[in-house]
Amino acid sequence: MVIRPARNVSGTIRLPGDKSISHRYAMLAAIAQGTSRFENFSTGADCASTLGCLASLGVRWQRQADAVEIQGLGPRLETPDTPLDCGNSGSTMRMLSGILAGQEFTSELIGDRSLSLRPMARVITPLESMGARIQATDGKRPPLRITGAKLKAIDYIMPTASAQVKSAVLFAGLLARGETRVSEPVRVRDHGELALRAFGAEVRQEANQVRIQGGQGLRAIRATIPGDLSSASFFLCAAALFPESQLVIRSIGMNPTRSHLLDILVRLGVRITVTDLEEKQGELLGSIEEKGKQLGGATLVSPYTEMLIDEIPVLAAIAPYTENGIEIRDARELRVKESDRIRSIAVNLGRMGAKVEEREDGLRIPGGQQLVGAELDSFGDHRIAMAFAVAALRARGETIIHGADAAIISYPEFFTTLEEIAER
Repeated sequence: MVIRPARNVSGTIRLPGDKSISHRYAMLAAIAQGTSRFENFSTGADCASTLGCLASLGVRWQRQADAVEIQGLGPRLETPDTPLDCGNSGSTMRMLSGILAGQEFTSELIGDRSLSLRPMARVITPLESMGARIQATDGKRPPLRITGAKLKAIDYIMPTASAQVKSAVLFAGLLARGETRVSEPVRVRDHGELALRAFGAEVRQEANQVRIQGGQGLRAIRATIPGDLSSASFFLCAAALFPESQLVIRSIGMNPTRSHLLDILVRLGVRITVTDLEEKQGELLGSIEEKGKQLGGATLVSPYTEMLIDEIPVLAAIAPYTENGIEIRDARELRVKESDRIRSIAVNLGRMGAKVEEREDGLRIPGGQQLVGAELDSFGDHRIAMAFAVAALRARGETIIHGADAAIISYPEFFTTLEEIAER
């Protein structure tokens, strides 16, 4: 993909459904009674992997335009004939493991080369404590061979904040005997809890602890999925690069556990207004109106790094254009994503002529720099491909991103939408 410099960013856009919510709704619809229908379901390849796995488990579904209908089987799924292919989707593998742990059969979860290198011990440990047996490469990497069991509830204290692991344990808790309690070190996205409630389950929240009683039945729902705020982050950061920009994003998810990026952009100096707020199925959504301004600088440390883990790549990509730079600490988790994102960011910024200091747990990127167009690599990582497409809008000269098709993992229409708002 070739990205040419822009002189401004302006326009009004709507985005496909939130990937995190789409995954969870699809999985819960599969074990609910009745047929669920979801408007604005994610168009990303990761969510297609979830639907493919559900089909292999006997779940019937169909897509009509941007809507997906799923016929639930209730809590007991069918024994798959083949391994369940999660593609590049860690979300699929981790969260579906929670449901498979409570089934009366053995299943195998596989993934592509990138996913096969990603750590799964953090989800294996609690599920084995509940009674499932899980075999993995070196005890921690895919493929995962899961032998389901009659699960028992646990009181699990998460050593590392992870919304995917939290959801996996809660989904397993739904199929377990007794009350499962999950405590997290810092509150991360709560889409799993909200989705369970939307499907009729009782879920209790007390500070950073979530509780669910096993044996509850789920009922099918009809819902419209809010636009994906993580995908919106790329366009918000693109507009932030231009002091005269004016961007509006309609019907976007505004879940408080996901909207920390807006706080950071405001801290950097961007003018943001949120309008049309409403709640659907427990999820908050609204419209974001953004006007650009000269960017200052910021330092991101825990717990912000955990809460912004998906948005850090694009914030780092625009950091050279800020006045005072951006420093990122306590973000070691970025090393074990679809790529080593700390390394990927440092390499690509270096190719664009930026000064950057790579650290074991983050980056320090000075401000006041002018990037130049260069040949970059996505490293097979959708967020790296999209982040550097944004950085290229203010670079001097054209930028070529090799492997840019990695964007299909979360947002196949990304480059088309970017072209719509880039003024040249």
